[in-house]
Amino acid sequence: MSRVYNFSAGPAVLPEPVLKEVAEEMMDYQGSGMSVMEMSHRSPEFQKIIDEAEQDLRDLMNIPDNYKVLFLQGGASQQFAMIPMNLMKNGVADYIVTGQWAKKAYQEAQKYGKANKIASSEDKTFSYIPDCSNLDISPDADYVYICENNTIYGTKYKTLPDTKGKTLVADVSSCFLSEPVDVSKYGIIYGGVQKNIGPAGMVIVIIREDLITEDVLDGTPTMLTYKTHADAGSLYNTPNAYCIYVCGKVFKWLKAMGGLEEMKRRNEEKAKILYDFLDESKLFKGTVEPDSRSLMNVPFVTGDKDLDAKFVKEAKAAGLVNLKGHRTVGGMRASIYNAMPKEGVEALVAFMKKFEEENA
Repeated sequence: MSRVYNFSAGPAVLPEPVLKEVAEEMMDYQGSGMSVMEMSHRSPEFQKIIDEAEQDLRDLMNIPDNYKVLFLQGGASQQFAMIPMNLMKNGVADYIVTGQWAKKAYQEAQKYGKANKIASSEDKTFSYIPDCSNLDISPDADYVYICENNTIYGTKYKTLPDTKGKTLVADVSSCFLSEPVDVSKYGIIYGGVQKNIGPAGMVIVIIREDLITEDVLDGTPTMLTYKTHADAGSLYNTPNAYCIYVCGKVFKWLKAMGGLEEMKRRNEEKAKILYDFLDESKLFKGTVEPDSRSLMNVPFVTGDKDLDAKFVKEAKAAGLVNLKGHRTVGGMRASIYNAMPKEGVEALVAFMKKFEEENA
């Protein structure tokens, strides 16, 4: 069977050149006579893999020297607890709730201190990003937390909130490496890799060094202390070695493609094709306010549940898979991450046009 166009929100499409390279090295990684899956994380071969992966990521994102890069397990969801455990020195944090994952992070933080919801877009099913230019930031807040791109609802911050000098913490799981970022604006920028970078099972945390201390909440497990992993170069225990290896390949692919400026250009081009069609379609409509639209996740509906289901089924038969929307939004969602080629988006729009003609 030929490969499909996979619009899954995560685990998601990976670059074909990376998959081919990984397949070629499956039995024998660079003459070692074994797979990276079988290799000791303490071996010089693996140390080279993790060092190169970190350096390539630093190059791609221009990560300043006073930030550590940590390859951790537990996915982005484990960070919902790890962040307050490590950062809540005053026991207070401000959360901007723009979707399900920000909401879960906010709820988790309430176990460790006073979490304040200072802005939300829940009143309109998270279909927009609230104005964050003059928020009521708590004077003693340890940090301000956002989820920068909302995978389920298809929204993205176009401007970072004014945190009035407080540390900004951002979950960037679904927009990671999709465009250039100024890392110095964040205290912590982190993301699960299974959407735009690699296979599931890992989170990358980029954290400013002054936030890595032994002064954490009482009872914080050793494994949930940033200092543990920072001091050990992400090798305190056995990491997700194979995932780090594949992510490293993706970083090299991104560099070869021209880096994050070029990815932004490509992503804007792909998203425009789909949004332009949605804006003129009589049958399909996008669910997000235009100035909050994500380049990565595009939800849309017909307004008829039966028709939505028919569309998803017929699209799958046409080789356009994983288009069913999240249960909280319904309809459809096309995730068009870095590894989704422009041809995939063009094929989707062509199919949507045909479907509209047949079902008008």
